[in-house]
Amino acid sequence: MTRVFQDVPDPPCPVIYRDAFLFRMTGRQDRSNSRARMNMITRSRMIPLLWSLLLGLAAFPVAGDDEDTDSIPVELVKWNSQESSSRLFRSTHNRDFFPLSNNFVSQNNKIFCGLASSSMVLNALRLGKAKGLPEDRGSIGQDELAWLPEDFNPFLGKYTSGNVLNDRTKKRIEVLGKPIEINGDMKSDFGLQLRQLAQVLRAHKLDVIIRVVDEQAPAETIRREIMQNLITADDFVLVNYSRKALGQSGGGHISPLAAYDEDSDSFLIMDVNPNRAPWVWVRSDDLIRAMRTFDTIENRGYLLISEPG
Repeated sequence: MTRVFQDVPDPPCPVIYRDAFLFRMTGRQDRSNSRARMNMITRSRMIPLLWSLLLGLAAFPVAGDDEDTDSIPVELVKWNSQESSSRLFRSTHNRDFFPLSNNFVSQNNKIFCGLASSSMVLNALRLGKAKGLPEDRGSIGQDELAWLPEDFNPFLGKYTSGNVLNDRTKKRIEVLGKPIEINGDMKSDFGLQLRQLAQVLRAHKLDVIIRVVDEQAPAETIRREIMQNLITADDFVLVNYSRKALGQSGGGHISPLAAYDEDSDSFLIMDVNPNRAPWVWVRSDDLIRAMRTFDTIENRGYLLISEPG
């Protein structure tokens, strides 16, 4: 949650000015009247102080029975801070950071966070190791290809947001909002839900474990499972969470986790949309709470991804 404090002007105190004016006009020197006037002035001067104090207190959230995700302050440590560097260097759960960094892809529109995250993980697992990776032939237009030598193939074999979808996944136009059937009704379903994201990765023959973070999912079990993934090589975690629950602008989002720091009990989200938010460290409880939010038909959650076998 972002707190915004504004300077609040002191409320007018007409009693003070009126009293001072009457004192000058009448010239009364009566001791009792002077004492009364001083008491009035003292009380009046306290009004703006109390007013500012009350307004200041109103800026802080007060926990109650109706507390929701918007009323819980969240500490996010930005990637470019000294504290972030300290967390990464002392982390013993950072095996995923390096292959993900080498294959980082930022989403090229506001909807493709799931596609960008999927291509990152696929490239981290296969680029330089497997042959016959798909080519994104939409990156160069046919009219542009005409200028290249006839026998020259300019395309690279790698996964991108433009080629991770296929005939076994949600269609591109459905990701962009063409209505699909949801609980018997035809509705637009922008982006990817958690199970749709898993379907994309399974379409490329990866092993995917789906974890829906519902009310029965223990936070400690979630924390330990993700920590274990981040300490081992050749497996990755994608998280589907609510930005709003982390005090960020936006709705549901998907990105990889890159590291865990035990001292601060925080995870590093390698956000694939740097136009909206930088990579950040977030406390485990806050991340789990952001995943424990509803999306279309069920709660959000995370995926554990690896090559088969």
